[in-house]
Amino acid sequence: MTVNPDALTIASALEGLAKKDFTAVELTQASIKAMQAAKPLNAMITETPDKALEMAKAADARRAKGEAGLLDGIPLAIKDLFATKGVLTTAASHILDGFHPEYESTATANLWKAGAVMLGKLNLDEFAMGSSNETSYYGPVVNPWRAKDGTKLVPGGSSGGSAAAVAAGFALGATGTDTGGSIRQPASLCGITGIKPTYGRVSRWGIVAFASSLDQAGPMTRTVRDSALMLQAMAGFDPKDSTSVDRPVPDYLANLDGGVKGMRIGIPREYRMDGMNPEITALWEQGKQWLKDAGAEIVDINLPHTHYALATYYIVAPAEASSNLARYDGVRFGLRVPGKDLTEMYENTRGAGFGREVQRRIMIGTYVLSAGYYDAYYTKAQKVRTLIKKDFEQAFQRVDAILTPTAPNAAFPIGMKNDDPVTMYLNDVFTVPTSLAGLPGMSVPAGLSSEGLPLGLQLIGKPFEEAQLLRLGRSLEKAANYTAKPFHWWEA
Repeated sequence: MTVNPDALTIASALEGLAKKDFTAVELTQASIKAMQAAKPLNAMITETPDKALEMAKAADARRAKGEAGLLDGIPLAIKDLFATKGVLTTAASHILDGFHPEYESTATANLWKAGAVMLGKLNLDEFAMGSSNETSYYGPVVNPWRAKDGTKLVPGGSSGGSAAAVAAGFALGATGTDTGGSIRQPASLCGITGIKPTYGRVSRWGIVAFASSLDQAGPMTRTVRDSALMLQAMAGFDPKDSTSVDRPVPDYLANLDGGVKGMRIGIPREYRMDGMNPEITALWEQGKQWLKDAGAEIVDINLPHTHYALATYYIVAPAEASSNLARYDGVRFGLRVPGKDLTEMYENTRGAGFGREVQRRIMIGTYVLSAGYYDAYYTKAQKVRTLIKKDFEQAFQRVDAILTPTAPNAAFPIGMKNDDPVTMYLNDVFTVPTSLAGLPGMSVPAGLSSEGLPLGLQLIGKPFEEAQLLRLGRSLEKAANYTAKPFHWWEA
């Protein structure tokens, strides 16, 4: 039987596998073929077709014995920030050339326990630092969607490879990580669903660190139901991760179609910004109406410190990055560029191994942590972060969830914002506050721009209320009835 992975969701593929419409091997073979056809997107760093087929055969054997797991036989792609045992793991950086971990990240290990199949490792912004997936050592990822005039567009970042793989149709789902919006923003720009769980819900063990108090892994899929399925497998307490929270993982599918009747949805005044794209504003208004029509109550709220969130993030995140990236020195693993002494070897290795954006953030982080500036910048930023978190706590005394735009724009041309880092950083303006507060947030595709490009809406939930957030997302998804897909120009 001919299988078309682009026509399937995780849920429908599981149904097809259960009915024996096709096997896991047949599904995986079709996904590998589609992945290889999609090379012009540059979404993959490392393809693992042999490993995928081996895992698919094992999935078919388990299913034949009646021992199928939650995701048995489902082809997924993994952001190259997750350590995968024996498989090249680079964080899209030259400095990790040749690094083959001897261990598996907890999040991916959980997916393999559930029976998922690994297609390979996905491209990303180097060390997850970027909003457009243009900072990778392996070159930019191309969005499967194109402008009407054929211009190639960014997929968003840092999980741009993940978003592109799912939108292009060769991976049924992908892992992403979100530090300041890196799951939600690319999900919006590529027209897919992405959820950043509450900080501590999914283990960070075995994930290359960017900013340890912000990084959180999550699923990127075609539908809300698929995100619920993947999150069910990924989430859980991990004693190896000191930030992992020991609390039960609910059944995310149990009440997914329960509706939103009686829920109170907050609309923050501070997210209405000067010069905002009117198409984004119109979609936001439409989202409010959809939820209202479904039985929710719309409530205006204030998040007064939102204005300071972006500046706070770009102090806290680089500070943590400068500490985390100090381990890449050419001594223990990865790239080594010799020098006449140890200091010169450090300098040569880091100079050659780190890209421009990573170097920029290390320098910013080192500066704000230095003597004489620590209190003026880093301490003050942490105080403001606490105020931002308190804003959300007060808002959630009045509402069950919050609705905002995901991104301030649709996908933009590759290279358009590379010369202006501040303009690039503004892509995260709607997603950063949620990350600073450690809250769950998700982007749901909800419409198209006048250029025919995807636009997403963001839902923000209370801590560890992913089940409610997914239920809200499912209601929004049904109301939007978003079915648009990109034309497969890379196959033409």
